[in-house]
Amino acid sequence: MPSQSIVLAIDAATEACSVAVLSGDRLTEIVEVVGHRHSERVLPMIDTALEKAELSLDDIDFFAFGAGPGSFTGLRIACGVAQGLAYGKRKRVVAVGNLRALAACAFSMTGDGDLLLAAIDARMNEAYCAIYRRDEHVSEARASALEQPQALVQLGLAEKVDIVAGNALAAFSGVWPNDTGWAEMPDITSSAAWIARLARLDATHGRSVAPEHAAPLYVRDHVALTIEERRQAASASAARPSERDASLAQEQP
Repeated sequence: MPSQSIVLAIDAATEACSVAVLSGDRLTEIVEVVGHRHSERVLPMIDTALEKAELSLDDIDFFAFGAGPGSFTGLRIACGVAQGLAYGKRKRVVAVGNLRALAACAFSMTGDGDLLLAAIDARMNEAYCAIYRRDEHVSEARASALEQPQALVQLGLAEKVDIVAGNALAAFSGVWPNDTGWAEMPDITSSAAWIARLARLDATHGRSVAPEHAAPLYVRDHVALTIEERRQAASASAARPSERDASLAQEQP
């Protein structure tokens, strides 16, 4: 049954890569700060986590991953590895939002407050953010979005949040006033451990997909070009000199 299922979760949304195995009440997690080496480290970390949990891939019921928002490359790696493992074992995949996992972690650390703004640095002077309710599912009150740092304060005030959590508090420290009344939790992060817990809950309620249907949640669109888009751009750039030369040739007597 999904409520007793064994979950393997992968999170590569940031420079810290984590893998967790949740079996019953036992949670085994491996965390490494890998920079841009997620693709090198994630499989050895999975092996280590399974060994410590005294399990094998054949024991896993669901494969989960941090769906984002976060590093484009990291999200693709986590999704791709979860898809590949699930496909090979004929199992299903659960995608868990990283901001939701962050909110779940924050709620677990305080009993005060029912509405939480999760906000993390998205670089380029922007922040990823979403609002969550304290309930069994850590349900979404406002969907993940990309906002300017100054808009985070207005969002928190307008939605009357009780807690603000995530590294946007430190990354954009100059925009946060001192008299908002909400609790601040700047050091809270998402991790494979919370992704595994939420994934098992989601699987219990039928929120898993076939491997080929799993996908990251990027939020920021079209920052990275696909290989095909790069090829098309290069072809267009290479064609321009010839077009210019042809135009000049037509103007000559």
